[in-house]
Amino acid sequence: MTTKIEQPSKPATSNQVPVPGALVPHLDKCALLLDIDGTLLDLAPTPREVWVPPEFEQTLKNLLSRTSGALALVSGRSINDIDLIFAPMRLPAVGGHGAEMRLSGNGDAVATQAPPLDPELKSRLAAIARISPGILLEDKGYSLALHYRLAPHTEKAIYESVAAIRAENPDAPLEVLPGKAVCEIKHSGFTKATGVLELMKYAPFKGRRPIFIGDDVTDETVFAIMPELDGLAFSVGRHSELTAGHFDEPRDVRNWLARLLEPSS
Repeated sequence: MTTKIEQPSKPATSNQVPVPGALVPHLDKCALLLDIDGTLLDLAPTPREVWVPPEFEQTLKNLLSRTSGALALVSGRSINDIDLIFAPMRLPAVGGHGAEMRLSGNGDAVATQAPPLDPELKSRLAAIARISPGILLEDKGYSLALHYRLAPHTEKAIYESVAAIRAENPDAPLEVLPGKAVCEIKHSGFTKATGVLELMKYAPFKGRRPIFIGDDVTDETVFAIMPELDGLAFSVGRHSELTAGHFDEPRDVRNWLARLLEPSS
């Protein structure tokens, strides 16, 4: 039996996010799938500087309990990196853009048959960071990220360098993920969407209605599969034709999630 949840039918606008009261009675039938950077947490000058507000940590713990464990973080970060950010809390997660998955906080992260980058190619791509001392290199294992928030003038040079390496290796199955002041390169064949589809095969997520919130281009793949899962998707900081509504900023997402814990009227 399909759970009836208030759902907008028109293009996304900020006031079309379902009021929390419409979802509170149905949390036991929902799975909360949440991107991290730019969605739950405010963007920072460097990836290591993101900060989890103490009160929000408690919100996540309470939501994890209310959903019987069906809350997962869905991120381009590795699960190890996610754990460092949210320590000492450990949550279910899809990490590395779908490369790895963990079904429960006390479980082990497992690879989702996602192939790693070729070591030689990874080395050549990493050398692009030498363009400027303001470029931060992040090796995520299954992908490589070049952050240029501290050196925005290098954006064109970074993408041109990546394009040149790809042109020299036309048979290499590489995918370039443009993000907010970051250029990320990974092996093609897996995405956040493939990770979410795998996650939804297992308890406690199986059979629940997913609610996904994301902000970046890499979240579009998950937005696109929500209809086939009878799910809802919401964007942050921008409109998307694939979503049912949007939030203006991460603070709004955190407040909305906190209100899901309020008693329904």
